[in-house]
Amino acid sequence: MTITLEDFEGAWVVERRIVHEDQPDAQFRGSARFLPDGDGLLYEEKGLMKIEGLRPVSAQRSYLWREGEDGVIEVLFEDGRAFHRIDPENPEDTHWCDPDTYEVRYRFGQWPDWIATWTVSGPRKAYKMVSTYRRPVPGID
Repeated sequence: MTITLEDFEGAWVVERRIVHEDQPDAQFRGSARFLPDGDGLLYEEKGLMKIEGLRPVSAQRSYLWREGEDGVIEVLFEDGRAFHRIDPENPEDTHWCDPDTYEVRYRFGQWPDWIATWTVSGPRKAYKMVSTYRRPVPGID
């Protein structure tokens, strides 16, 4: 199966684990929605972030997902700046955010469940973040 931008449209449950090298670990659980916005999809995520030793806090973020050339999905920050690309044939990419490097790998082998793994390294940040997405189950999620 080749994943296309349209395949992401709709609601998802997202669970995330963030393992830091030198800070407490964190967990996020919430919902994500991919909504048509005229140019592609708007990704909106909301949920609860739990960091070891601290009170849970609400967290949210948004990105723009756009159809690129040859089936590549362009992921942009909400203000339109380029973030990274998802090539279904080679779903790995790197984003440089001076002075740190963000490397992502997507796994779609269990579609519609999918995983995004970020490895962040540099002088300011060092962590691994694994996000698992699945469709919500009515009456449960």
